[in-house]
Amino acid sequence: MYREYTQKTADLLREVTGLDDVMITDGGEHADLASTVSFALAKIQKKNPAKIAGEIVAAISAKPEAKGIEVSAKGPYINFIFGGDYVADSVRAARSPDYGTLPSRKEKVVIEHTSANPNGPLHVGHIRNTIIGDTLVRAFRKAGYPVESLYYLNDMGRQIAIVAWGVKNLHYDHIPGEKGDEYIVRHYVEANKIAKERPEIEPEFDVLMEKIEAGDPETVKLFHDSVEICADGIKETLASMNVIHDQFVRETIFLRDGSMQEVLDRIAKLPMAHHEGQMMYLDLSEEGFSNKYVLRRSNGTSVYAARDLAFHLWKNNRCDRSIDVLGADHKLIGAQLQTTLKLINERPPEIVNFEFVSLPEGSMTTRGGVFITADALVAETKKRAMEEVTLRRPELGETEREKIASAVAIGAVRYDIVKVSAEKSTVFDWKEALDFERQSAPYIQYAHARACSILLKAKAEGGYFECYEYSDPYELALAKHIAQFPYVVEKVVSELRPHLLASYVRDLADLFNTFYRFAPVLKAEGKVRDARLTLVDACRNTLFQALGVLGIEALESM
Repeated sequence: MYREYTQKTADLLREVTGLDDVMITDGGEHADLASTVSFALAKIQKKNPAKIAGEIVAAISAKPEAKGIEVSAKGPYINFIFGGDYVADSVRAARSPDYGTLPSRKEKVVIEHTSANPNGPLHVGHIRNTIIGDTLVRAFRKAGYPVESLYYLNDMGRQIAIVAWGVKNLHYDHIPGEKGDEYIVRHYVEANKIAKERPEIEPEFDVLMEKIEAGDPETVKLFHDSVEICADGIKETLASMNVIHDQFVRETIFLRDGSMQEVLDRIAKLPMAHHEGQMMYLDLSEEGFSNKYVLRRSNGTSVYAARDLAFHLWKNNRCDRSIDVLGADHKLIGAQLQTTLKLINERPPEIVNFEFVSLPEGSMTTRGGVFITADALVAETKKRAMEEVTLRRPELGETEREKIASAVAIGAVRYDIVKVSAEKSTVFDWKEALDFERQSAPYIQYAHARACSILLKAKAEGGYFECYEYSDPYELALAKHIAQFPYVVEKVVSELRPHLLASYVRDLADLFNTFYRFAPVLKAEGKVRDARLTLVDACRNTLFQALGVLGIEALESM
């Protein structure tokens, strides 16, 4: 209802003021919404803004459409407080099984995320991309958009040539229980080590790159099979974190189908395109870039950027809105890609850049074999979660404790990473992420479990009747926050800021715990008991829906 009432308030203000921008903001502790539009009108009308605010309040209050909205002025500020019908309708709506789902949209969205090179396991440095991207996918679906999530699979670059060389020359056996990505990274690390000790083998990597581009059947199979083995392991890791891509798209597609050459031919006609022998690059200095944007090497082989351009044209044909999630180290590449697509009159992608997540242990590199895998992070988090669950619920069987610990661990990893805005770097802290008493995923999951427990006890005591009459300040604060959930979903997709949802659901858990502490539920009587149990059910469902968008399991018992 918050979305609807915000729209109604904006329409009333526009009608009364004649302005399009009516400067609506959050009302803070004193109101549901506020407006500073009187300041804008004061410049036009040359009048005191406080006097204008009073006139606006009088005009809105006289309108039948303002029924249920209390309008007042505090100096030049106009405050709006939504009444009992709003609260009742909000709680009623929040009990719907699809609460927060917005009306269906026709605009198709493609979101590319993770897309780590298949030269080894995903590590902690990769999974912020994964979690931001997957949360956006879920949020767009909740907001009513048809969404396709893509993983762009590098299956022909230099790093993959090193992998292929390792697989061809090292002949390692599979270790029992070893995932495909773990198997491949042993080849990659050792091949890099050998190349460092014996630089004379470097040209062999170049030969492999030339052969893959020329379509040599043996080399194509070597690259394909090596990448497939690694990608299978990566998919296992993603699935363990509740992440499933709709499609893995291989780079070589755009080489083989001729689309890469087509886009290079278009770019070659640009005035800023230059050739040095077989090398081709763009001089984008007039667009603010100091370095060359290389698209073809001196030996005639294409670079990643050339295939990436073709990939983005392919994406544009599948969607109305294309979004890339890229690390801060790809800002330059992403900006050059956007600029080049604009120069050939094609739609550039929207890019969500993120800073890096690390562990207290330090930074990571796949090439040197110094990294902490996402699998290891999840395993360690599960181990620590199991210790905490065992401490809290020793009476549960081991299977049940493991189930809870797994959900808590995945929730802890996902939430701790997504709660920080993308433009800020963050360090994953196990202790903080698994703190049941603080603002973490387990804390939010526990709020949901508590709501489930209250409702279960109420059912055992004979149930309750739906009631939507609220006056207690703790009831109102919780109900009004619940009402904002659909609005927050909409804001996440419009601003591409998934941390807003993490903040919202943390505050919801806070408000629920405060309500539970100061407004007795099961000990209340009559309509008060019924209304509070109805509110608990609305909160339970809102927590369930919000956690689902965050990719976190809403546990019924902890």
